[in-house]
Amino acid sequence: MTEKVKMVTLGCEKNLVDSEIMSGLVHERGYTLTDNDKEATVIIVNTCGFIDAAKEESVNTILDLADLKQTGSLKALIVAGCLTQRYKEVLMKEMPEIDGIVGTGDFDKINDIIDEALKGKRPILVGNPVFNYEAKLPRRVTTPRYTAYVKIAEGCDNACTFCSIPIMRGKFRSRSVESILHEVEQLAGQGVKEISLIAQDSTNYGTDLYDRFMLPELLNKVSEVPGIEWVRLHYAYPGFFTDELIDVIANNPKVCKYVDMPLQHSEDSILKRMRRPGRQRDARELIAKIRERIPGVSLRTSIIVGFPGETEEDFENLKRFIQEVEFDRLGVFTYSMEEGTPASRLPNQVPDDVKEYRANVLMELQREIAKRKNGSRVGEVIDVLIERYDGRNDVYIGRSQFDAPEIDGEVFVTGSKLTIGQVARVRVTHSFEYDLSGEVVA
Repeated sequence: MTEKVKMVTLGCEKNLVDSEIMSGLVHERGYTLTDNDKEATVIIVNTCGFIDAAKEESVNTILDLADLKQTGSLKALIVAGCLTQRYKEVLMKEMPEIDGIVGTGDFDKINDIIDEALKGKRPILVGNPVFNYEAKLPRRVTTPRYTAYVKIAEGCDNACTFCSIPIMRGKFRSRSVESILHEVEQLAGQGVKEISLIAQDSTNYGTDLYDRFMLPELLNKVSEVPGIEWVRLHYAYPGFFTDELIDVIANNPKVCKYVDMPLQHSEDSILKRMRRPGRQRDARELIAKIRERIPGVSLRTSIIVGFPGETEEDFENLKRFIQEVEFDRLGVFTYSMEEGTPASRLPNQVPDDVKEYRANVLMELQREIAKRKNGSRVGEVIDVLIERYDGRNDVYIGRSQFDAPEIDGEVFVTGSKLTIGQVARVRVTHSFEYDLSGEVVA
């Protein structure tokens, strides 16, 4: 009997890409991939270990799925991803439900792990994360057929004091331009139109391999692949945001006018304790330059509230910064104390209820900003990538280039028969807090 393998992915898009590669390897081996819990004989849980909430979700998911050994066909429960990289001994000791684990740098050997686990050996394969998928690896894309993520680098060298990514993913290592382009060409051949380039620190791309910032050149080359209509960039570290990069985003019509640049905070004292690049003045100058040189750009950032030592005054200043800069998109996270990181040892930890309150205040501020900024788009004609059709209301739903998949707003489109995956020209007629609606321009 051939094994039936189910893949469960938690966490970020980088994890999703790893899961898609594991699915490709499993399929290549001749195993059957399934979405059905009950019929799966092997389940692989690709975990996130970034913050407490993610760790908790990972552990709960493992325990829930372990019940299928009694109620379903499950023979082997394998755990992969960031949680295993950090806690391999603890997981194997405390969770007898787990039949094997594989780390972030060894997932290309997933078939060996499955074989060993099915023999009852409880394999552990967690080495130093140095693997980078330069070799041609199979991949079964699970996103809708018109959009895909492409990982351009692994790991991170920025020693932010709050972050455990270097512990789990290792040092920064770029993929070669050739291997990225080869993957994009394959995806375009399968009908993908939107490529989202992802890395923990995308602006640093190429410095280790080519001794220079190669992201501008990479963006141009990816945009030249036939069939690709949108190229989107994620996680642009502000310290390496060059003038050349701004020019490419501004001048290349296929590069989305969308900048996802996590700033984490506004106050110099906190940025220093976080070990983040530059200071508030630098951030304001960079944002002003981006907006001046990329007309209509959509700027997204993420902010951490409740970092150790964040005072009421710091928070009031952060509020003022958010109100003055007016980001188009904003993600707010409460500080999570990660063991093994320098910030976990800092004094003046902020109480959880204060963190939650501050996060809610910022999101309420942002709601008003987003509503106002969305309102200014009424009357504009924008390109919308059509993602689905709501038959009950006879409306198509898609995204503009200013909105990333699954995290930003949507556009509701009427007035014409469209196809899923098509890019339509749409005149915006109404705006809401985070979404827009409009009609197809003939």
